[in-house]
Amino acid sequence: MRVTPAPAIMRPMKIATWNVNSIKARLDNALSWLKEAKPDVACLQELKCEDEAFPAQAFSDLGYNVITHGQKSYNGVAILSRQPASDVRRGLPGDADDAQARYIEAVFALGSGVVRVASIYLPNGNPPDTEKFTYKLGWMDRLARHAKALLALEEPLVLAGDYNVIPTPLDAKNPEAWTGDALFRPESRAKFRNILNLGFTDAVRQVSGDTPGLYTFWDYQAGAWQRNNGIRIDHLLLSPQAADLLADARIEREVRAQERPSDHVPVVIELRG
Repeated sequence: MRVTPAPAIMRPMKIATWNVNSIKARLDNALSWLKEAKPDVACLQELKCEDEAFPAQAFSDLGYNVITHGQKSYNGVAILSRQPASDVRRGLPGDADDAQARYIEAVFALGSGVVRVASIYLPNGNPPDTEKFTYKLGWMDRLARHAKALLALEEPLVLAGDYNVIPTPLDAKNPEAWTGDALFRPESRAKFRNILNLGFTDAVRQVSGDTPGLYTFWDYQAGAWQRNNGIRIDHLLLSPQAADLLADARIEREVRAQERPSDHVPVVIELRG
């Protein structure tokens, strides 16, 4: 479905993704970051609350429109935006029985056109010898099918979120420690590559190349943050039309140093209007 553009954003558009690891526990952190970073669109994951319990007013007071797809105590995704959203989709197509709140998608004005943005919280999949890993791989297949359908619209598209996939050994400080983990299993990495091979660009790697030490997650245990023992699992994948507009991509790792932080940090891109 093609969408009629709203009033245009002519300056670069900032789109961010951040797994907040409980919006209630991290509300002050989120508000502080939004005031500082001022993204036009912010995709949040792991809200851990139902839609009715999401603190929407606090974000509205900062000038953000809020759309959510929540779930009690688990999962949950949201998109905050400076302008109203259109063509909103809640839930990943392909399985009408899937009750997990892991996908929300909407369209926003960009320049003389639009950009379609999805907030994604891909399943963790651990332990890998259980149905949780089977669910993860099946979910990735559904995401690939939906992404392929969206590419046919030939519009700027950003698939942003916590993918729970370490794409390559370069994306972990100690890749050998993740051998056998669902985040680094060959099957997970292969399905991530399958999505990329549809024609998507990994925004951070497009800008930073093979620079080592680029991580978006540090465990709370064993001094992982202090030792920079991290992994990169939060990604923004861009359609060819969005990749053509890419002006910058960065990981805002300083957010991990906040008091009572999430174990993830925001990743931000800028698209030319």
